Order: sequence, then structure tokens, then C-alpha cells
Amino acid sequence: MTVPTLMQNYQRKSYVIQLHKVYNETLQVLEMFQTDRNAVNLKEAGLTSQDSVDKMIKTYFKVIKECDSMTECFADQYKKLDGTVENDKMFSRNLKSYVLASGASIRPAYYVEGPNKIINMAVDVNGAQGPNVQGRDLFWIYIYNNGRVDDFGDDANVNAPLTNEQREDIYKKYCQSLEEAPDAGGGGCFGRILNDNWEMTY
Repeated sequence: MTVPTLMQNYQRKSYVIQLHKVYNETLQVLEMFQTDRNAVNLKEAGLTSQDSVDKMIKTYFKVIKECDSMTECFADQYKKLDGTVENDKMFSRNLKSYVLASGASIRPAYYVEGPNKIINMAVDVNGAQGPNVQGRDLFWIYIYNNGRVDDFGDDANVNAPLTNEQREDIYKKYCQSLEEAPDAGGGGCFGRILNDNWEMTY
């Protein structure tokens, strides 16, 4: 392999390792939050508004910086895998963002669609540092009422865990292509990584 290819593979592995850390920390937080309230699901535990989500983040995550919007904790601009500028409407939402002790930035949005999906969370695994590309260091993950973390599902009634087929469909539709995905929040890339056992193969 050439040196550029080796470097590219190393960078992709490092992004996935950081993403896995955020994923694991999120699962641990959700479990603690639910257990502390002796609840059967996250809504019963009290995740029923943006305020309750922000309070959970500040209480359970290792937060080192709090921002009033994405612009302070994330990069100014992101691109898609095809090089086009990401114009996702989720970036314009005036919601709090956080930098974690790991260096990752997160922006959780209370996002109820159907009975199961409740939080849409933007994750930049290395904060404002480059490359600032959706599917490389920027991902969109979704928290479901059952405490699972997965990708976006087009069907409002979908529940986590998604099937491999569902994740692959979302990947093709939103992560790779030029198709605008205003309601998917740039989903698809995370699901592909889950399907490929925490490898970035695209």
C-alpha cells in the first residue's frame, strides 16, 4: 500500500474509535439515567422535552464546554462525502451543544418522530478539527425510547435496533448520495459502520 492509503486508513480507524467511544458513553449514560429513575424506558424516566435532554447531558456526560448553539462547539462548515457543502437544516437549530472530555462535540435535539425515536444527536468525533466531513468525523446518531442508539429510520414507527437492510437503505439514500435529507439529519453513515462491525469501509 502507498503512504497516502495507509494514512487514510489510519485516519478512518481513528475516527471510528472516537465514534465508538461516544457511542459507548451514550449507552452508559442512558442506562444510568433510566436506572436512577427505576423506569422501563427513557420517556418514563423523564426524557420528554429539550430541557430534560440538556439536563441529562450536563448531569451524566463528562462535559467540558457548553455552547448556546452548534456554531460555538462545531466547525463553521461541513461537507458531504461527495465534496458538496452540507446544508442540513439541523445545523440551523438554535440548540445547546457540548464538548465532551474526549474532545468530541455533541448536539442533542429532542426529536420525537413516531413512538420510538426521541433524540437526534450530531456528533463530531474530534470537535471543530478537520476534515469536517459528514461520514468521516461528523455523524448523526439517534436515541430511541428503549435506550438503544442506532441510525435514522425512514418509517416513523421504526424501532432500534434497525436491521442490516434498513441501515443499508439509509446509507445509500442519505450518506452517499446527493439527495437532500432534511428530515434524516444526514443519517446513514453511522448505520453502515454498525453493519460493518465498527469499520469505515465506504
